Amino acid sequence: MTVHPSLEPYADAWTHSIEAISELVRPLPESDWNRATPCPGWSVRDVVSHVIGIECEQLGDPRPIHTLPRDLRHVVDEFTRYMEVQVDVRRHHTAPEMTSELEYTVIRRQRQLRNEKRDPATMVRGPLGDQVTLEHALRLRAFDVWIHEQDLRSALGVPGNWDSPGAYVAQDLLLAGLAKVVAKGAGAPPGSAVVLDVHGALEFMRTVRVDLSGRATVEKTPSLGPAVTLAMDWETYVRLAAGRVRPRAVADRVKVAGDAELGDAILAAFAVTP
Repeated sequence: MTVHPSLEPYADAWTHSIEAISELVRPLPESDWNRATPCPGWSVRDVVSHVIGIECEQLGDPRPIHTLPRDLRHVVDEFTRYMEVQVDVRRHHTAPEMTSELEYTVIRRQRQLRNEKRDPATMVRGPLGDQVTLEHALRLRAFDVWIHEQDLRSALGVPGNWDSPGAYVAQDLLLAGLAKVVAKGAGAPPGSAVVLDVHGALEFMRTVRVDLSGRATVEKTPSLGPAVTLAMDWETYVRLAAGRVRPRAVADRVKVAGDAELGDAILAAFAVTP
């Protein structure tokens, strides 16, 4: 990749994850494409359809003209309705059709990225048709394909890449939502501090400090007297923050020290992705 230096880490992470997805699904028999994933209502085929569809939109392809069925229970709002169109339009595609379209889309996107000469601040089409910077759009794509790579690995029983380049992009994006989780979602009191201690493939500790006005910031400096400390492994953190599991389903993998009520409130509000 010969893109702008600020785009290169996201382009590299995207490439690593999208190629991993291709390798995962290329040999799958038709039956495995119907396996359920951690994404509500989505099978392996549906997750791959979503990835293909969003990458096609990044290429500037027109969105399909398609009417959704009314019995899709996981389609609950405008966001999920928007995302479902690219999925449902491919719902009856065969395994060879899926892998062929994925590979062709990856080739087109890689060519686009290799030839990318625009400034990172250039405004482009975002995930819902809104305008975002080119840098933010590529950052979101790197995050999205890594998360969906993990969805597919979970469904297929092929764990891996928890410390790949996409994992570090995901770490930054998920941590960016932590302040809102603690201050607004859980209502942590002004003047309090919450510590998140994550171990495993990625290890880090962050302190969320809530100032006297109720505004929270995420810091790397430790807190000597936090109101609550949450400790968990990296995989559990990702699944909770990405809304893939409910707190009670991973209660044995999360340790809460300090204010148990506040800890429960934080975990209840932990998901930062739609």
